[in-house]
Amino acid sequence: MTEEQNAARTKRVEEMNALPFDGQAYKHLVEAGLTWLRTNQDTVNALNVFPVPDGDTGTNMVLTMQSAYDEIADLGHHKVTHMADAFAQGALMGARGNSGVILSQIWRGIARGLKDAEVLTGSNLAEAFSQARDTAYRGVVRPVEGTILTVSKDIAIAAEKSHEEGDDPIALLEKIVKAADESVEHTPELLPVLKDAGVVDSGGMGLYLILEGMLKFIYDEPLDKATMSVQPMAALEMEEAMHAVEEGQDFEVVVDFYPEGELELKPFYAALEEMGTSIQIGEGDGMYRMHIHVPLENRYLPIDYIMELGTVTDVAMENLVAQMDKLNKNTDYDRLELTNIDPDEIAIVTVSPGPGISRIFASLGVAAIVEGGQTMNPSTKELLAAFENLPTDKVIILPNNKNIVLAAQAASEVTVKDVHVVPCKTVPQGLAAMLMHNPTGDLATVAKKMVKSLDDVRTGEVTTASRTVEIDGVNVKEGQVIALLDGKLVLAASNVEEACLSLLEKANMDDYELVTLYMGGEYPRQEANRVGDVIQEKYPDHEIEMLDGGQPHYQLIISIE
Repeated sequence: MTEEQNAARTKRVEEMNALPFDGQAYKHLVEAGLTWLRTNQDTVNALNVFPVPDGDTGTNMVLTMQSAYDEIADLGHHKVTHMADAFAQGALMGARGNSGVILSQIWRGIARGLKDAEVLTGSNLAEAFSQARDTAYRGVVRPVEGTILTVSKDIAIAAEKSHEEGDDPIALLEKIVKAADESVEHTPELLPVLKDAGVVDSGGMGLYLILEGMLKFIYDEPLDKATMSVQPMAALEMEEAMHAVEEGQDFEVVVDFYPEGELELKPFYAALEEMGTSIQIGEGDGMYRMHIHVPLENRYLPIDYIMELGTVTDVAMENLVAQMDKLNKNTDYDRLELTNIDPDEIAIVTVSPGPGISRIFASLGVAAIVEGGQTMNPSTKELLAAFENLPTDKVIILPNNKNIVLAAQAASEVTVKDVHVVPCKTVPQGLAAMLMHNPTGDLATVAKKMVKSLDDVRTGEVTTASRTVEIDGVNVKEGQVIALLDGKLVLAASNVEEACLSLLEKANMDDYELVTLYMGGEYPRQEANRVGDVIQEKYPDHEIEMLDGGQPHYQLIISIE
């Protein structure tokens, strides 16, 4: 930093210190945190340990923060306690995925620490971050170090030490941002799976970016330009349009190229910023991958520009607007015939990743279906809305995804209805639980039987590796077909058939009788049937069933019973 820049920052801090850090200042700080997190959302998403296409931590945290900010956007509160309470409530209702739920607990703890506070001080901020740490840890049954929890703990320690040195809230924020940065960098030393994958914890990084965004706001630094960084090639993939496409993001363009000489990142980013948004750069073995969203008229500009810098080896282009239109037209969750529930009956609410799976759940008697799964975790509010208007007070939620269980539990805690969460982490587990459903039975007894049934089924998942990594002794290269058994990566293969056969061998088929394969939405039906025939030929004494699942990303979800 130059002397001039340092002088400008010092002056800005003095100006900010002269203003009251009241409720409106709190609103500006959290808005800045949200903005900076959104700017770097794709970077957080790329910090995915498992080589599966579900790196959505950044997205979940952004959506959680957006929900929280929407809650306070129009509030005129000047007492910081009132603004913090409202923000925490918005975060709770909008929490998505495990990272979003933990983040909402952090905001809840901060609100507790700021109880009755009129303005922010070093003292109450230190208490707020201590409460944030305690609340976050209490919200997780089995806390794991090397995650966002560890970062929240290190922040609290830094805040307590900083408060001992004075009561300046800006000085405290500077100290905790530094502590958060160091804590994130240390996460691979605490969690071996991060070290093996060569990444830091994504949730911890998201929390650091939120705090850094607040500090950048105080320093009057821009929040709309992501930190220039080069990610692993495998982290940059074509995306699926989800829910909405921002103005000026008509096309997604991905270009692989070899530069002539050394690639100078700063001018490269600057040139791309004139063409579009969501710019990311990946590198691997001397090859670079450029990712960008551009308006219609600019869709060829990045390609032409990169051809001037070196040799283009591959180009991929997607019409995001057309993707979204197709997604909206193909969504038929609202047209399913769901079971009508009487006031004294038990209602089942289930989360489903695909239309085919939704139809199966509907046929088994569910009362409500929430669209969700990998990369599209529903919020606490969405889960709550699914059962709040049902004519019964007895509800069971089937999350069917490990990253939705916490949001389901949060929904069960903010309603007056009697809600049980059956912690099924896969679709086959959820379907097995449905077979135990008795709408007129005792709620606790039915829920207990459902939980017990989860051990009766094993789940296989077959997808394409999104990154090169070694986990649990399995070496995976980007683009290989991989198989997971009960959530654990067990093998990499050259094709889906090989992956399925090897997966079933590892599952010890002698202990089971039925294999059901749920076809992904983009997996050719003819190829799926061929793989099913191969499995049947190898296991002639087993019942092999092929059903349409319609799930994204995963060619096959396999139920083994």
